[in-house]
Amino acid sequence: MGLLLKAGINFDLINSALLAFVTITLFIFFINYISKIKKLFPNYSLQLAGLIGNTSFLGIPIAIALLPTDTINFTIGFDLGTTMFSWIFGPTLLKETNINHFILNWRKLISSILNSPASRGIIGVIVIYLFGLENILEDFLWIPARIVIYIAIVVVGARLGIITKSKNIRIPFKENIKYSSLLKLFILPFFIYVFCKILNFNGTDTTALVLQAGTPSAISTILLAEAYKKQNDLAAKAFFTTTILSTATIPFIFFLMNL
Repeated sequence: MGLLLKAGINFDLINSALLAFVTITLFIFFINYISKIKKLFPNYSLQLAGLIGNTSFLGIPIAIALLPTDTINFTIGFDLGTTMFSWIFGPTLLKETNINHFILNWRKLISSILNSPASRGIIGVIVIYLFGLENILEDFLWIPARIVIYIAIVVVGARLGIITKSKNIRIPFKENIKYSSLLKLFILPFFIYVFCKILNFNGTDTTALVLQAGTPSAISTILLAEAYKKQNDLAAKAFFTTTILSTATIPFIFFLMNL
């Protein structure tokens, strides 16, 4: 909510949020309905790690450093779309074993959407705007947002510490992590680029969105896996792997976008 109040709500933010949300949703459907692809991503922890990016802590700062300030609503919008998906559907997907059962259960689907932190945050922002309190509350609400960020970093640091203390700290490509890394760092950015061209976004806005799509796996993927005890080590390894590899892939993507 604090981040939304800081950025403000406009059509650029809404369009980029919808692009991120719809793209991730489509990927989840295709992965789980095509058996050959499903074998490459056998669990939802791997799928979420390959689709939900670390836009808040990495993508937005990179965009601010490399791109004009008028792209900030696109980058924050993309972050909002991925956050909405991960906190609306992530918990339910990690609890369910069959996506068909979840999709067909409309009551459960609607309940998941309404009870998610992302939905409540959006509703709260809308109410604040309706009463004209955004200028008063934006700095106040940014304080708890930063506290949550610090707690998340501590959890991630603890989980990554377990990996780095192991005898073998080479990039872990086992357990299909290589496919999750390929999806996160290359395939998803490519599809976002194609969708941006179809939607006739200009070059700078396209670059902003492609960079967001090419960020490594999000901290939220670890937090969700930890909360529901579903392949939490796998989520941490995917986060670790994509973060290391992104130090090369993000500059490469930026270079390609500026040719």
